[in-house]
Amino acid sequence: MSASAFPLSGRIALVTGASRGIGRAGALALAQAGAHVVAVARTQGALEALDDEIQAVGGERPTLVPMDIADGDGLDQLGLALHQRFGRLDVLVHAAATLGPLTPVSHLEPAHWDKVMALNATASYRLIRSMERLLRASQAGRAIFLTTSRAAQPRAFWGPYGASKAAMESIVRAWADELEQTTIRAVILDPGAMRTRMRAEAMPGEDPLSLPTPEEIGPLVVELAQSDLGLPKAAVRFSDWKAACRS
Repeated sequence: MSASAFPLSGRIALVTGASRGIGRAGALALAQAGAHVVAVARTQGALEALDDEIQAVGGERPTLVPMDIADGDGLDQLGLALHQRFGRLDVLVHAAATLGPLTPVSHLEPAHWDKVMALNATASYRLIRSMERLLRASQAGRAIFLTTSRAAQPRAFWGPYGASKAAMESIVRAWADELEQTTIRAVILDPGAMRTRMRAEAMPGEDPLSLPTPEEIGPLVVELAQSDLGLPKAAVRFSDWKAACRS
């Protein structure tokens, strides 16, 4: 096959939340495009299933990292391990997230607030802190952070999830601005409603067959991993990209 069939050949791509949903779909698409995927998720068994899927589609066997990304010290250790093994990081896809309870803000337990903020907001900062030097070592480091419309459009009962994603967006935009004179580029990606477990938890009465599958966003992740991105002024919306592909 031609080199164009593997546009990310030789690239190192770290994907969080890689065992299911959008993270899994992104990891598969990146591997099919030729990248060596470093797959991070909490469950060893689910990571091993991803390993099988990647090899089944002809991808390079991934590096599996079972860990909770809310563990900041663990992310620092991962950054060190990546430096020792690869010396750089070319693509970062942060897809791991937690919905948290859908409840009135005044009813929210502090422990639930802390968990949502730790995974959705603080982990984003810790990833940036741990991986920036590795991305600087790449010729064209690319970072993709998943968001939600609830970050800009708050809605009843979605308080902690929306707030945590709004914090993530602010962190990423500030970081991207700081790196304007480097070869690193970051993008905020809004997948919209997709047929994922998180969506089913949030909207149990919704017909999942009416929603796009996570696999449909894979080509967009690959495209963003290659693109000459500008500073993230607005989130890239999967629905807009899909409409443009149809036109």
